[in-house]
Amino acid sequence: MTSARPALPLWHPATLIATWFGAGLLPKAPGTWGSLAALPFAWLIMDWGGSSALLLAALFVFGLGWLATRHYLKSSELHDPPEVVVDEVSGQWLTLLVANPLVWWHWPLGFALFRLFDIVKVWPASELNRREDALGVMADDTAAAFYAVVALALAIFAFQFLRGGHGS
Repeated sequence: MTSARPALPLWHPATLIATWFGAGLLPKAPGTWGSLAALPFAWLIMDWGGSSALLLAALFVFGLGWLATRHYLKSSELHDPPEVVVDEVSGQWLTLLVANPLVWWHWPLGFALFRLFDIVKVWPASELNRREDALGVMADDTAAAFYAVVALALAIFAFQFLRGGHGS
């Protein structure tokens, strides 16, 4: 359950970034809201500069998110407040690196796989999640994104193979 109020004022830059402009403050399943809120930005970035731009944006958001989360955590009583969803944004973008935005099923599958691996926390995500600092908050979703991107790439490959290599 999301806290009633963010640890810092909503207008504070650390809050805006950590909660991804308030997406993490929506009721129930803040990680899912954060991942959903990441999708339109990913689409725009991919349209503008392709996968390379999305990778650079994910790395930039990871760094910016780490700084914002570190500041946010200083004002919070939790080591990983549920409203902090910038980690989901970076992880979701990393997952979509292999997706083709013009193939209708790539993005929903990428979304679902990232959410699955973010929730399940396969090692090393489980170990990173135990860290009680901003790097742990950010890095466990990066590990989840690794598993999700591999699973998505395998699904895309399998679909193409089954269709005789004709693509999507």
